[in-house]
Amino acid sequence: MADRATANLPGRSFPATEAFYRRRGFQSPHHSDGWMIPRRGDLVLKFLPFPDLDIRTRSFSACLRVDAMTGLPVEWQSAGLPANPQQSPRLTGVFKPEGAPRMFAVIDEDGSLLRVIDNRDAGQEV
Repeated sequence: MADRATANLPGRSFPATEAFYRRRGFQSPHHSDGWMIPRRGDLVLKFLPFPDLDIRTRSFSACLRVDAMTGLPVEWQSAGLPANPQQSPRLTGVFKPEGAPRMFAVIDEDGSLLRVIDNRDAGQEV
């Protein structure tokens, strides 16, 4: 197995968090009172219960690096993510910051920011 890291993110409600990520192609093979771990291929997220999370005052983020980013923004938007910057959850379009790889971003229902980064832009780190 290659070296890897997994994000530990908050989940106010595991059923709601699982439903959000399931619509984005993640499956949740592991549940317990203390963890929920959804996977989409090699992408792994870990959620801790955080029922009292105030998304106005706390922030969390993770980077998901993918080899085939091209269709993901459309797939995830068709699963019900608005592009409105005033709403949460939301989705951005693809953008490329100067000196960084192409990416798009998702903010989930618990306010966690996921940057989905295109591996084809290797050598340009965020």
